[in-house]
Amino acid sequence: MNGPVGALLEALAEVNPAPLFGLSLVPYLAFLVWARRIRGFPRIAWGGFVFTLVFVAGTVAGSIVAATHYGAHLADVDPLHGGAEALLSVSNVLVLVGFRRASALLITRQH
Repeated sequence: MNGPVGALLEALAEVNPAPLFGLSLVPYLAFLVWARRIRGFPRIAWGGFVFTLVFVAGTVAGSIVAATHYGAHLADVDPLHGGAEALLSVSNVLVLVGFRRASALLITRQH
């Protein structure tokens, strides 16, 4: 790709994203604190958002194991990758169930 867009994309490709991942934790933790303080925020959904941190930790651990024991990326070691994705699935289900229950309660109260 040529031109200014190509140059920008090439420059961005050279940036190490690792510090950005650490920085992204700050607003996420702020969101968790905010959500916890909201009286109507579904507790099960909040637990799902908290469990996302378990997914992140599991993904980091899985990446380290994949690199040190298999010399590969996490995505290339199916059992580790599947385990990480399972953690994300649990998180998603908790968020879904929490908001679904809260929605059902609101509908019941309105009728």
